[in-house]
Amino acid sequence: MQVEVGTKAPDFELRNQHGESVSLSGFRGEKNVVLLFYPFAFTGVCTGELCALRDELPHFVNEDVQLLAVSNDSPFSLRVFAEQEGFDYPLLSDFWPHGRVSREYGVFDEEKGCAVRGTFILDKEGVVRWTVINGLPDARDLNEYVQALKSL
Repeated sequence: MQVEVGTKAPDFELRNQHGESVSLSGFRGEKNVVLLFYPFAFTGVCTGELCALRDELPHFVNEDVQLLAVSNDSPFSLRVFAEQEGFDYPLLSDFWPHGRVSREYGVFDEEKGCAVRGTFILDKEGVVRWTVINGLPDARDLNEYVQALKSL
């Protein structure tokens, strides 16, 4: 079941592309979080979306906001992906137990074995304030994220 607007986002701790542990609760009280789930590194739509975020990074990583991008890839794959594309924000690995966090947020596709395109905007207290879920082939609109962040 998908996490609903108005509810507390499930906490998690995952490794980023550098093998460092990142927990959602580490941002509580300090930053709003854009939590973005995407299917796989190195795929066309995902790469396009993450590059668009990179190109508009000041909107998504600043003193008030932290972007966390989560996929079911291994941290090793994510490191190469981040280096190749110049991503300076955390790419988190929900690789093992496979898809645990994606399942908690209701965005794991059991048949395909990966997360669908789910975005959750969380306020500084960790409450979900906005969300959008798109199918695997459908890119998301970054302008919607910017508007949702402005409303916090």
